[in-house]
Amino acid sequence: MSAARIAAVLTWAYAAGFGIPAIPVGVYLLNRGRLPYFMGLFPMYSGPWSSRFEHRTFLLLLTVFFIVTLVAGWAAWLIWNGSKAGAILSLIVLPLEVVFWIGFALPIPWLIGIARVALLIPALNSFD
Repeated sequence: MSAARIAAVLTWAYAAGFGIPAIPVGVYLLNRGRLPYFMGLFPMYSGPWSSRFEHRTFLLLLTVFFIVTLVAGWAAWLIWNGSKAGAILSLIVLPLEVVFWIGFALPIPWLIGIARVALLIPALNSFD
């Protein structure tokens, strides 16, 4: 499997693991007025934004994060299909993703993001 395709798979795993759950977390927050806990250990998406913003604003941020991960997932699909534009889009959207990782205090996406960059930058010349 090429480095670019590995980056695509990592992106899909990240989007599935962190982007998709933003919606049920938002619904939980809307219904219960607090964030759900991950396996009873810590509140999900509970970075600095969770205490800084009102619930409605935080819900909007969760929704935008979901949309950003959809864009990243679409870029991964383009990469999988050999598109250099998909790789460029993935690298362009990454700084926006980083803003959300900081705001939601998400530690694991940092590792995935570093791997994506490390795999995509060398692969840019391999696209047609």
